[in-house]
Amino acid sequence: MPKSFYRDITRLLSARGFSKVPGGKGSHEKWKNGEGLTLTVPRNLYSRHTANAILKSSGSDERL
Repeated sequence: MPKSFYRDITRLLSARGFSKVPGGKGSHEKWKNGEGLTLTVPRNLYSRHTANAILKSSGSDERL
């Protein structure tokens, strides 16, 4: 089974000031920061490219 990037993404989002908020559909979660930016993060995150796109959407220059 491939490595899941979910734990890495949630750790990095938390460090950037995001927190999990109620909502989301199915296996997805909503994460929001203090500025009102909302991101959708899948719990079954196996694609490094998707993980990097989420980081880019959060305003981070980091890559996995």
